[in-house]
Amino acid sequence: MYTLGIDIGSSSSKAVIMKDGKEVVSSAVIQVGTGTSGPDRVMGEVFKNIDLTPEDIRFTVATGYGRFSVEKADKQISEISCHAKGIYFLHPEARTIIDIGGQDAKAIRLDAKGNIGQFVMNDKCAAGTGRFVDVMSRVLEIPLSEMGNVHFKATEWAFVSSTCTVFAESEVISLLSQGVSRENIVAGVHQSVASKACSLVYRVGVNDDIVMCGGVAQNPGAVDAIRKQLNKPVIVAQNPQVTGALGAALFAYENVKWLPED
Repeated sequence: MYTLGIDIGSSSSKAVIMKDGKEVVSSAVIQVGTGTSGPDRVMGEVFKNIDLTPEDIRFTVATGYGRFSVEKADKQISEISCHAKGIYFLHPEARTIIDIGGQDAKAIRLDAKGNIGQFVMNDKCAAGTGRFVDVMSRVLEIPLSEMGNVHFKATEWAFVSSTCTVFAESEVISLLSQGVSRENIVAGVHQSVASKACSLVYRVGVNDDIVMCGGVAQNPGAVDAIRKQLNKPVIVAQNPQVTGALGAALFAYENVKWLPED
């Protein structure tokens, strides 16, 4: 039995196909999200290079900001629930989840059975999100993919505001004009992201077995800053951008596993 999970976020579209709720058959990420061609493109991409068609999918669950725009979905489930489900599948030891996406950040506390105990979310401001890092990378003229590597060349971190992307952009321009090294500014940008993320974690309670997901989890500099601020190990989930889609595919399987095959 094959199920499909689709996660349509603000800045990317993700999809996962699972077999019998146990095996990931295919996954795909398109770096544009809701309101764009991303949802249609990721649907095409996830079926590439596998011997399946959309007709082979028994049940589809959509999640993320754009979940209600996925017309072919059988059900919509919140991204909080789907990220928790996906992370617990990959890391059953996880008790704290940090999810930093394109436009928001979340901290989720799980119990030993993977149930959500508490969560908090910052979706009112781009500060501390992937969008924040993207803006800073353009100001610094450093490719987004290189920000993590540059971080580890810093000798200290320069202060960059964590309260507003617009203010932070002005601060970065000012720091550059003062001759502060790009490496130290990048470290400051990641420290700013960590400050926002850790403030959410403190609100749900700092537990061990912390797992990070979302697009920013692919940035080793941001992960390093969060580890240092929490003073605890932080595991980066495998393929961290698709954990929400993975959770959606798992929920899809739970919806149909007791039903007879057609």
